[in-house]
Amino acid sequence: MKKILVPALALFALTPAAAHAQEQRFEHQGRVYAYTVTEVDGYRVISGVEEKTGKPFKLRVGEHRVRGTIGSQQVSFALRDVKPLTKAATTLAAR
Repeated sequence: MKKILVPALALFALTPAAAHAQEQRFEHQGRVYAYTVTEVDGYRVISGVEEKTGKPFKLRVGEHRVRGTIGSQQVSFALRDVKPLTKAATTLAAR
């Protein structure tokens, strides 16, 4: 799931948290994700769930690294390794 979710979230990892204060949804490779972006202790936190499976994810975006969990799996990668999607994710709804 990391290989699918991480590139999809790349669009949102670099966007200011204020722009995503409410829950939003997007679709990537046939999967629908609901997420929120908040600011906690100076870090941007992307929290959400893959809607079909209910698998949660929580990523903390730091100055140089992204760390968190996808389901029960720990993930950590350099922010410079985040590559933009070749095709923009489609936002399905925002509440």
